[in-house]
Amino acid sequence: MSAPSLAANAPLIVIDLQTGMFDGVHEPPIHDAPGIVERARAVIDWARRNGRKVAFVRHDGPVGDPLAPGESGWPVWPALGQAENEPTFAKSVGDAFSNPAFGDWVAGQGAGAVILVGAQTDFCVAATVKGAMARGLGVTVISDAHSTLDNASESAEQVIARHNGEFAEAGVNLVTTKALVGG
Repeated sequence: MSAPSLAANAPLIVIDLQTGMFDGVHEPPIHDAPGIVERARAVIDWARRNGRKVAFVRHDGPVGDPLAPGESGWPVWPALGQAENEPTFAKSVGDAFSNPAFGDWVAGQGAGAVILVGAQTDFCVAATVKGAMARGLGVTVISDAHSTLDNASESAEQVIARHNGEFAEAGVNLVTTKALVGG
């Protein structure tokens, strides 16, 4: 498979890959946490090499939540290597576009499209896909660089596969990390 056709300046959005998704302190780590870090980091490095902007979205949970501002689970996961010039946008609901500053930043890139990785597949990733599409943006999801937790009726692998299918049906461009970055 050749590299996908992407808008030349589509920014990479890293959704909710926060310490609490990986450290196992309050909840189990997301499915395939080490692999998600490796693939997300590869996509981040690819974006930087290709002159694309990278932004991080951080979920601000309510007081007492492990993802609440100031809590140990709140920061962007350090292993992702966020650069100082890469903004972090806060949100308190699933859709990253709920933060007007984030929507303005994306619009300011002039790409008409976004590339997404992150967590959780069935919550904030899916909500941000819908939010982007509702704004008329093209969406590429890196199909093996988003993750979640098992739920009462499905394993994380099943949730991810189901959502990848739903994303494709909705017109999302799905691409694997390997197809995107090569190698």
